[in-house]
Amino acid sequence: MEIDEVKKLIEEKKFNTLKEELKGINSADIPSLLEELDKESVVKLFRILSKEQAGEAFSYMEPYMKEKLIQDLTDTELKNIMDELFMDDTVDLIEEMPSNVVKKILKAVNKKDRKIINELLQYPEDSAGSIMTTEFIDLKESMTIEQALQRIRDIGIDSETIYNCYVLDKNRVLLGIVNIKEILISKKDQVIKDLMTTNVISVNTLEDQEDVAKIFDKYDLYALPVVDNEKRLVGIITVDDAINVIQDETSEDFEKMAAMSPNEEGYFETSVFKHAKNRIVWLLILMLSAAITGGIITNYENAFAAVPLLVAFIPMIMGTGGNCGSQSSTLIIRGLATDEIELKDIFKVLWKEFRVSIIVGVVLAFVNGIRIMIQYDDLQLAIVIGLTLIATVALAKALGCLLPLAAKKLKLDPAIMAAPLITTLVDIFSILVYFQIATAIMNI
Repeated sequence: MEIDEVKKLIEEKKFNTLKEELKGINSADIPSLLEELDKESVVKLFRILSKEQAGEAFSYMEPYMKEKLIQDLTDTELKNIMDELFMDDTVDLIEEMPSNVVKKILKAVNKKDRKIINELLQYPEDSAGSIMTTEFIDLKESMTIEQALQRIRDIGIDSETIYNCYVLDKNRVLLGIVNIKEILISKKDQVIKDLMTTNVISVNTLEDQEDVAKIFDKYDLYALPVVDNEKRLVGIITVDDAINVIQDETSEDFEKMAAMSPNEEGYFETSVFKHAKNRIVWLLILMLSAAITGGIITNYENAFAAVPLLVAFIPMIMGTGGNCGSQSSTLIIRGLATDEIELKDIFKVLWKEFRVSIIVGVVLAFVNGIRIMIQYDDLQLAIVIGLTLIATVALAKALGCLLPLAAKKLKLDPAIMAAPLITTLVDIFSILVYFQIATAIMNI
């Protein structure tokens, strides 16, 4: 449905026609329509939606749009939306909103749900408990298939997923899991105990959400049970939550790798001042650290005076070193993120990167040697640049793999040891190596 058609129907007050048209639109596409409308039209269109569609569309909205809408809706309208949201989405909403909006949200939530929300909010940020939902299908092992199906019918409407059902004892300890397919194809007098899988993959409430996402990826799960220290089932995490975690963590890593402070808000929702603040600290650090490189170059003024051509190769050497370091760090950071590389693999990684650096360095040195001989006909200069490139590439590759591993060892995010920082460090060492080789070979 085109936005111009939506605007026209709103202007002509053909709300029944618009309501029918909106029924054929996926709830996830409605927020993009709302973004094109003015404030008054947004509220009108949202009120046209059915209760179920409004709740689903609301869950797909960006935080800034949710905030504006909450402030414009009546308490009854907001309550209808909150009734459609699952518990994890409600908790996420409360964490995103300012305090004045949170008060309005909590007023629209019933007392029982408010207690659960408060419990979920007490879990540490970025933990499994903070992203789980408490709405799931629980069964007893003594139930027959017929009783289990009736249980699913009774509470399934309020559960986030019915694909997996969780078998609990009287103390709510997780005993096993059975999927809906097994239940549907079994005879009605069969007992759940005979169908359930007892080797259940679960996580503790305090598990890091990034580790939780890796478990989803490793085992191809649709949902993951979350248990407390007594192995009691307190919630589940669904695959859509795991995908959100992966997106958030990836965005955060990209920002760190670009030497920026992580920001949870969208690009357009973040103010110019906040954008600048997120970037300027690292830029200042990197800029001031570059002064070290300048100081090293100044110390070799005599070498410049003797062979002015040496200056022309500084950008190439620094650029090559920085690029090599960035390549290695990117691969190592990715390997650490996917658990392909572990801290115990440090020597294997170093040996592999060293062999790579020798091949790369020799090829680059050979090509540059040919260029220098053709352009300057200077064998001595070709040897200096060639040896410098081999040494710089080896050094850059070593730093590129060691620094992310060191960060991991210190329990820091390896992403901070990415391109900008490594490039700055490689610049310093490559210039030192360059002039040491040049002065030694050229006797200057």
